[in-house]
Amino acid sequence: MTIKVALAGAGAFGIKHLDAIKLIDGVEVVSLVSRDLGKTKEVADRYGIGHVTTDLGDSLAIKEVDAVILCTPTQMHAAQAVACLKADKHVQVEIPLADSLRDAYRVVQMQENTGLVAMCGHTRRFNPSHQWVRRRITAGEFNLQQLDVQTYFFRRTNMNALGQPRSWTDHLLWHHAAHTVDLFAYQARSPIVKANAIQGPIHPQLGIAMDMSIQLKAANGAICTLSLSFNNDGPLGTFFRYIGDTGTYIARYDDLFTGREEKIDVSQVDVSTNGIELQDREFFAAIREGREPNASVAQVLPCYEVLHDLGRQLAEG
Repeated sequence: MTIKVALAGAGAFGIKHLDAIKLIDGVEVVSLVSRDLGKTKEVADRYGIGHVTTDLGDSLAIKEVDAVILCTPTQMHAAQAVACLKADKHVQVEIPLADSLRDAYRVVQMQENTGLVAMCGHTRRFNPSHQWVRRRITAGEFNLQQLDVQTYFFRRTNMNALGQPRSWTDHLLWHHAAHTVDLFAYQARSPIVKANAIQGPIHPQLGIAMDMSIQLKAANGAICTLSLSFNNDGPLGTFFRYIGDTGTYIARYDDLFTGREEKIDVSQVDVSTNGIELQDREFFAAIREGREPNASVAQVLPCYEVLHDLGRQLAEG
């Protein structure tokens, strides 16, 4: 059976998912949703997608659509995920699940009510680099002592990952920090019991903090230090340093190195070296197998509870 998919959001991340799905057998994107009809048609033509709309409801009304991938602005994630589940569609929502804890709870509750597959795009769980480290952890060969993370971009204007202007504002805490908060608890295999945050000045036009520092501690004693910035003028991206009792590893997206910058071969970790493709493969496999996926909305909920607490700290100054 071919899984028929509607994809909402034909921007930078939507394109990454479309490229990944082309590599996965038994899956077809049949509907593309985005706010600019002309640009959406261009993308649809490029990928051979027959149905184009600016209204997610149009796609949800298509009976043959089995599942939806949401690559829309953060502020729309929770409401759209709930709408997909109400329409009896499996859903994968790009990170973050929501921009408030209340909305994250709403999505989890709707998933429990429907029993459908609902997954969040916490890609770090799927990158081969992080998978390689996790295998050492689960085998008892590496105990994580500290995770040191830098998440650095240069976004003093409102741009997406392709350097194009966008209509919505990104957020260091409810988007970029979510990756690390979830990954730290996942790799430590222990819940976060302490979290602290401070932030720099609020940008006068974007209305968000451009710099932030976060400290985390897991119940097993492991710690995490996360530095985030939209003011950093290169190198750009997120870099993870795993410090443990038997080694040090540096992860740069799908690539992994020792602490001495010796490259580690992760090509045999999974069927692909593309984290987005592996994430999508998990989503479709869970649908076929009728099981909970890795990074289900229920599994990532503790991350959003921590973000809620951190947001409260920052609001209180």
